[in-house]
Amino acid sequence: KRKTDWSDSGGRHCILSFYVIHITIAVFQYKKNGPRLSVVAEQSKVVSRRGGNATLPCKIQRDQSLAPNRKMRIKWTKLTSDYLKEVDVFVAMDYHKRSYGRFHGRVHLQGSSPMDASLVITEITLEDYGRYKCEVIDGLEDGTAVISLDLQGVVFPYFPRLGRYNLNFYDAERACREQDAIVASFDQLYDAWRGGMDWCNAGWLSDGSVQYPITTPREPCGGKNTVPGVRNYGLRDKEKNHYDVFCFTSNYKGRFYYLIHPSKLTYDEAVRACQKDGAQIAKVGQMFAAWKLLGYDRCDAGWLADGSVRYPISRPRRRCSPTEAAVRFNGFPDKKHKLYGVYCFKGKKNLTSQS
Repeated sequence: KRKTDWSDSGGRHCILSFYVIHITIAVFQYKKNGPRLSVVAEQSKVVSRRGGNATLPCKIQRDQSLAPNRKMRIKWTKLTSDYLKEVDVFVAMDYHKRSYGRFHGRVHLQGSSPMDASLVITEITLEDYGRYKCEVIDGLEDGTAVISLDLQGVVFPYFPRLGRYNLNFYDAERACREQDAIVASFDQLYDAWRGGMDWCNAGWLSDGSVQYPITTPREPCGGKNTVPGVRNYGLRDKEKNHYDVFCFTSNYKGRFYYLIHPSKLTYDEAVRACQKDGAQIAKVGQMFAAWKLLGYDRCDAGWLADGSVRYPISRPRRRCSPTEAAVRFNGFPDKKHKLYGVYCFKGKKNLTSQS
């Protein structure tokens, strides 16, 4: 009986060994030959600007031994900032093509060859910033690549008239939108810090984290003996926790300008003065974009749409930001005081109608 038990055990051992060897050979063959279809991005990042166009590269490399397949499926999705979801952008299979949501009518395949799955995005918006995934499915074969779309622009800290640390995450998103901007990403804040940004108040970022950039360490900002860097409070409760926010904006189509007016204005008078000039009172994001991207420089404090008073200085000088180029902030004064001028903004349609 013991001999029989040993024999049965041995038989099972032999069968198991056969399958292990078979699987090992299959894996070896796959590694030797490699995948029969792969997707390659010629560059990991593409840089554009709001209102411009961009081509996200995605090339298909396909084994010649594969039979031609007109049912090859190309799908583009956008990854959310926390990487938890994918948003459909564009799908193509044979002659069938479809774009989704806010990308509808603005995206198409470059299609320079049957093996070109590159995506063209037109009339880029601030929300288009981020990472995109190109996925190609050909029968049982598939491949993916991830490409980042970056935008030229500027990061600026923001808090409303209510004061500092009054915004939960959703309030922060709304506040940035109202100032012609979006909540900045960590990468955008990091680039701003590398460019010299120093701000001691913590603010929301698009992934739900709260951080702030320090180039000159000091006691109230993490400690005098700490190293420069982006200080990180980590992920916070988006509804219960309240901070400032870091916003990001890019190029605009229109004209930002200081309105020449014979007298100083209250806030309501400033709004009407811009309207009378065929414009609207400018937003904070538009001032930062004009200052950073166009070098706008004006030493006159003026009202903006949120009720704040600011002025942009690109050439530091005495009495006008003597030590640094910056958008100077005069706070949120009483809207009834006639102490300031006004900055206006004419969109592209207003400029066209008056030309």
